[in-house]
Amino acid sequence: MTALDRDAATPLWRQLQTDLEARLKSGEFAERFPGELALGEHYGVSRHTVRQALRQLRADGLVLAERGRQPRIAPASEIHQPMGALYSLFARVEATGLGQHSLVRALDVRADAVVADRLGLEGSTPLFHLERVRHAGDQPLALDRVWMPAEIAAPLLNADFTHTSLYAELAERAGVRLEHGSEEIHAVLPAAAERTLLHCSPTTAGFSIHRIGYSGGAPVEWRHTLVRGDRFALTADFSAQAGYRLRPAQTRTAAS
Repeated sequence: MTALDRDAATPLWRQLQTDLEARLKSGEFAERFPGELALGEHYGVSRHTVRQALRQLRADGLVLAERGRQPRIAPASEIHQPMGALYSLFARVEATGLGQHSLVRALDVRADAVVADRLGLEGSTPLFHLERVRHAGDQPLALDRVWMPAEIAAPLLNADFTHTSLYAELAERAGVRLEHGSEEIHAVLPAAAERTLLHCSPTTAGFSIHRIGYSGGAPVEWRHTLVRGDRFALTADFSAQAGYRLRPAQTRTAAS
């Protein structure tokens, strides 16, 4: 049982709403959101207090709480990405109108023989490495890991990647722009540690995207992005005459 402060100036329903919001954002209710009766018993408050808190969570778009139905977590906004374009996850999220930020987990220079080989480099070559959890709105969207030759990307070590585009920083600080690339996309079930970072349930699938990006005819980026499958979709047009027609990027400047 979680006790609320009955002597505080903050109303009980507001305390309850704040605590539920924190638990929602931590992914505690990924499997199932408790009903009004269960919430009342857990917090020791009346059903009226629970309903007031749920009303605010519903207004904030965090839960769906309809009369006569079990409260449930509101589905997250889905990011749609046209296939066949050098795209920007940063730009795609911005285009949806969702606020975004990143939790930077690693920003350093290291050696990785496997990645170096994929970039056509010697195994001991120093590599710039960036790992971040990328959020769209209040919920995690993707776990993003990037490697580049440190000889090119070392100026990025001073960048603030909590809310910025990697490609924009690469162009501004290092004078390098990606021209083209290739990707392999697989459907996967994220590992337990990845599910924790992305706040998703064991049954939520993801897109595992491996990208190699080129500039000046040489590979300069190796990236692995794990995107929540319930928040991301790939799109393409097709017709009986022309088959699939991949949509062009909406902006000419790539920024991811």
